Parts: sequence; C-alpha cells; structure tokens
Amino acid sequence: MVRHGQTYFNIYNKLQGWSNSPLTKKGIQNAVDTGEKLKNVKFVAAYCSDTTRAEETTKEILKRNTASTIKEPITSPFFREEFYGYFEGNDMDQAWYLAGAPHGLPTFKSIVEKYSIGKAKDYLKEADPFHQAENNEEYWQRLDQGLALIKNDSRIKDGDNVLLISHGNTLLSLVERFGQGQFDVTKRPANGSLTKLQFDGDDVTVTAYNEQS
Repeated sequence: MVRHGQTYFNIYNKLQGWSNSPLTKKGIQNAVDTGEKLKNVKFVAAYCSDTTRAEETTKEILKRNTASTIKEPITSPFFREEFYGYFEGNDMDQAWYLAGAPHGLPTFKSIVEKYSIGKAKDYLKEADPFHQAENNEEYWQRLDQGLALIKNDSRIKDGDNVLLISHGNTLLSLVERFGQGQFDVTKRPANGSLTKLQFDGDDVTVTAYNEQS
C-alpha cells in the first residue's frame, strides 16, 4: 500500500476525505521516488482510490515499473479516505478539536491514545451538524468491500504482489486493525510511503508501516 503524494491540502493541514486537491510538485516527486523504489517489483494487480491524487500517484508508479504488464489500475470508491462530511476542507486540528473536546480529548492523538481511530470517526460524525461524516461502522462497511475486491481477484495467486494506492487515515485504520499493536497509529504516514500487508485467506497482517523512499 502506498499513500498518495503530497497535495496542497496536505500543506495547508486540511482534511481532504472525498474532496480532491491536486498533487504539488513535491507530491509528483513523491510518486516518482516511490515508483523508482518499486520499479523491479512484479505486481499482478493494481488498485487505487478513485480520487485524482491517488490516480495520479498510481500513474507515476506504474509508468516506472519494468517488472509488470499493468498499465491502468482498478479504481474504486471503496478505497477512498474517510468521508469527513461537514468538515471536508476544514483545518485538521480545528476539526478534531470540535470532535474530541466535548469528550475531554482535544486532539486526534488524544482520542486515539485513549480509545481508537474508530472512536475518532464516531466523534467526528457526532460533531458534524449534518451527521454526514462516516462513523466507524459506515467506514468499514465500505472499505471491507474494497478488501473483498482484492481477495476475490482470480488473477492473484499465492506469493503474488498487489499494489494499492490510498490515503493517510485509511492506512492508519488498516494498521490499527491488522497491525497487532506493534505500530504507532498516532503518527501519520508520509506521502509516498509504503505499508505492507500480507493476506492469508481471511487473515490480514501488517508487516511494515511507513517505509519511505
């Protein structure tokens, strides 16, 4: 799994969610660097979120891959970032303050340290005046459909590699769920960083997190 390259909203510390913010020059370079790191890895399938920042990152990575024949990824909304509802495009720290402060937890980190990333999702939906942000249950109902796409892909055999381009909170959520507590999920993954998951039937294990080019 790769987190997309840097976007303008990343610079401005804004929640992106389902909103689109273009890659910066540095963001394109993030994708290029990751593509160079992965150029000799053979992928039998590639998936990505249907946001432009994920699609552009995937394009740069696949362009440089000499070991695979894949030219285009399978894109799906199942792999999108958490939907932040009313807080889409808002300052990240302010949004998490509004979500957590009523519970005595004024930052994303404080919510996660006391409870979980899932609880942070629930708190954000509670704070959303339209209640349209995804809570933890809604989020996993969607993302699990994406994981099922990969598990049920008939092209993938034992030992094969699959490329997936997604988002920071999604990477954190997967690491929290499948990382067996060995990784710090209060630390956001770097743009273009690698996280490795191993699928064995219905079992998923995170074997590496936030590896950088």
